[in-house]
Amino acid sequence: MGSSEIFDVVVVGGGPAGATAAHDLARRGRSVLLLDRAGRIKPCGGAVPPTLIREYEIPDHLIVARVSGARIFSPKSNCVEMPIQSEGYVGMVDRDVFDEWLRERARLAGAQRRAGTFESFSRDASGRLEVHYRCKDEGGVEQKRSIKARSVIGADGAVSAVARQAIPGAERVPYVFAYHEIVRIQQQVPATSTAAYDAHRCDIYYQGNFSPDFYAWVFPHGGTASIGTGSAHKGFSLRQAVEALRVSTGLAAQETIRREGAPIPLRPLKKWDNGRDVVLAGDAAGVVAPASGEGIYYAMTGGRLAGDAVEQFLETGDVRALATARKRFMRTHGRVFWILGIMQRFWYTSDRRRERFVTMCADRDVQRLTWDSYMNKKLIKADPVAHVKIFFKDLAHLLGLVSP
Repeated sequence: MGSSEIFDVVVVGGGPAGATAAHDLARRGRSVLLLDRAGRIKPCGGAVPPTLIREYEIPDHLIVARVSGARIFSPKSNCVEMPIQSEGYVGMVDRDVFDEWLRERARLAGAQRRAGTFESFSRDASGRLEVHYRCKDEGGVEQKRSIKARSVIGADGAVSAVARQAIPGAERVPYVFAYHEIVRIQQQVPATSTAAYDAHRCDIYYQGNFSPDFYAWVFPHGGTASIGTGSAHKGFSLRQAVEALRVSTGLAAQETIRREGAPIPLRPLKKWDNGRDVVLAGDAAGVVAPASGEGIYYAMTGGRLAGDAVEQFLETGDVRALATARKRFMRTHGRVFWILGIMQRFWYTSDRRRERFVTMCADRDVQRLTWDSYMNKKLIKADPVAHVKIFFKDLAHLLGLVSP
């Protein structure tokens, strides 16, 4: 199986972004190869908003829990309840099952699946891309192989090899490093003085011993839970923080199923394509929401937009089409990313500010607009009075006029 193989599109990476792009392009009749490293599961809380479930036709059996609210803890252990004030819910998915279902949906649409690890690009005499990768044969012996492609979608994660080879400056994106443990939840979880586990609630901790500059979490997944944290401080021990969080929440004795860690990008890349035949999607493009670390919805949206851009490029031959993926994404979501980035850079920088941030989250207007924006993936403009009230409350907190 050598470089005589030619595909319209090679999608590198089979997470939500890559699998969505492969599915969409295969449905359009394009020859698609989905190249994915076998066995990797990304550390992720697994939250998906209702708009994702609707837009991408996610079946009910993949939703392992329905969350009706959140609870957040300040550095001083003050607790704020944030119930969803409508009839909606936040869905929770298990990434190993969810991602595999997306990859299989792409295969059923006509994409070829292949287990392998991308290594490098080259070009033949005509200038066409050759994609070089490693894989194992049926006997388990590692081999190096090559295929040709009219275009490539790089969806191979935060430290993307495709991005680093094709897009100048891709290696300079800042990261938060995330780590979580998946534990099996027994029917009876011991209550503690700090928290009692609730299978229908997400718990979030803005406490320096669990994360000095981001947050830690306990997210329900039906019969299991994700217990994790993130930090950009290289000297901070994520494993020790999760161990301490498990003790604090009464989950230390629960069986650990697996442990996972990975970097999470903090902002979108300024350029997603090479102006010739490569475009990025998902974590490779940096589309993880600042402050929250949410990535599944934005990954799938980025994958869909990358697929649209590649389809237009293949149809017209106009390389400018590749740039439309980023333009369309930022037109819709850029303002949200900008606001969340400012929020993270200001409110997360010290325990004093995080204490004020949690106090502010107790406000009903803040909660309602937060949930509406999250669940519908757009800034809510229908209630200008609430926005004005929140502006002045924010200002009071910023100036220290409100006691945390």
